[in-house]
Amino acid sequence: MATPVLRIRLWLRHARQRALTVTSWKVWVLASVLGVVTAYAVLGFIMSVEYLTSLSYGEGTASLARGARGLDPARAFIVPVIGGFLVGGLLWLAHRIGVLATVRCQGVAEVIEARASPPGTVSVAAGAVNTLATALALGTGASAGREGPSVFIGGALATYLTDRFGLSSREARTLIGCGAAAAVSAAFNAPIAGVLFALEVVLSNYALSVFGPVVLASVLAALINRAQLGDLHRFVIPDYGLASAYDVPLGAILGVICGAVAWTFLQLAAKGRRIARGLISRRRVEPALLPPIAGVGMGVVALFLPEALGVGYEATSQAIAGQYTLTLLTILLVAKILATVLCLSCRFGTGVFSGGIYLGAMSGAAFGLCLNLAFGPAVANPTFYALVGMGAVSGAIIGAPISTTLIVFELTGDYGMTAALMLAVGVASLIVQVFFGSSWFHYQLNQRGYDLSDGPQGVILQTIRVRDVMRSMPESAAPLEEGAPRLLASQGLGEALARMQDLDLDGMPVVADVDDDRIVGTLTQIRALRTYNKALIESHIEHHR
Repeated sequence: MATPVLRIRLWLRHARQRALTVTSWKVWVLASVLGVVTAYAVLGFIMSVEYLTSLSYGEGTASLARGARGLDPARAFIVPVIGGFLVGGLLWLAHRIGVLATVRCQGVAEVIEARASPPGTVSVAAGAVNTLATALALGTGASAGREGPSVFIGGALATYLTDRFGLSSREARTLIGCGAAAAVSAAFNAPIAGVLFALEVVLSNYALSVFGPVVLASVLAALINRAQLGDLHRFVIPDYGLASAYDVPLGAILGVICGAVAWTFLQLAAKGRRIARGLISRRRVEPALLPPIAGVGMGVVALFLPEALGVGYEATSQAIAGQYTLTLLTILLVAKILATVLCLSCRFGTGVFSGGIYLGAMSGAAFGLCLNLAFGPAVANPTFYALVGMGAVSGAIIGAPISTTLIVFELTGDYGMTAALMLAVGVASLIVQVFFGSSWFHYQLNQRGYDLSDGPQGVILQTIRVRDVMRSMPESAAPLEEGAPRLLASQGLGEALARMQDLDLDGMPVVADVDDDRIVGTLTQIRALRTYNKALIESHIEHHR
């Protein structure tokens, strides 16, 4: 019969074994390091944007429109144009020396892609270039957000630590989530939202082994943010009184309006990207010239509607405070949609969350003004609906209803509109999913050949390539006959299995390129299915432990 001491020792041994299967001490240590380093990197990025904005317009981001209005018109116009040339030149140079794969600012979509596709890396050098390029863009008035660059910073730092300490693929994905959570937490002083953004948007994983390190990184980043900047909310919320019973169903109606606004933005943004690609492929326009084109457009905006410049926090605050008329709210809504679409399409910055916050505030405030004109004080004032709209539009655009709801709570420090906000976010997100089909991030990934809507099994079939599992052949292997069945090394595992099934073949030779007859490997159905089953089991364990 076991003694009490022996029972305790056995219990401790089993507890240690369970702990090792749930998570690694190395991940916890690196998550804490990543939380601190990412927080300071993001704060440095934010301060760079503030400095460049002050240098360009004489005011920081909180008073950008006022600063632009006080400038000489020629300077107000030329600042975004100069910013466009600087960003275009920097991206071109980084592409020429091999730091960037394409002449484009990068953001959340690239981090999600790194999480989904092996080996899952975000270049540190690309992160440094992207930080500088987006700081220049935002500092000179580009209508974009700063969550995209911030999350990319977190992903790049996570990749560096992964490579430095030799983490496994599973641990690397967890660390990417930690970097994303720390970035959002530091950028918005929103630790809860940072955690849920990482789990909901970047990782699509709520497993306990992931949750703990992500929370640690997010909390540490928030503590550093508050130590450096104080526990300040981004927007000052005026007293709007108590919400009545009518305001919850009216929130659902606002959700329909916000869903339409988000859908319009996404449709125009997708159309803008297609036009930009057409200019590059058919008109032979140098990609580095696209940011200056956007700079000219933003120069015109600076002359007539400077409220649409930059991240737009000044205009958002004014809309929340009820300082704009219905006509001006409508004009600013349209102007911001067009300005943001122009900047995203022409690669003059990245990030859509701040734009979604802006569009939601304008939509909600306009809706509230209309209700007040129709029903008087029986319903809440426009401030209430501006807050609800902020969450509904941004949540529908980025496809993150839970984390967006909490970001609005943490940005405003106001929980009085809980029921109406959640209902509006849900309705708006549903409308976008039905009529557009995906969030902005997933749309970007779809354009690169990744459809993450099928869950882990679909991701495995798309992201594991034939070259990752084929049996290599020597260079002396005889070439294929012209027209003989073959697989491409770059094809996904799902495509390879489907082609073998269609041709009723147990295996096929692999070539490097469609026009190349040289055999570089072979792949059998058994080998492909064995790889798929192993990856599926590992994914199931990762998502449930």
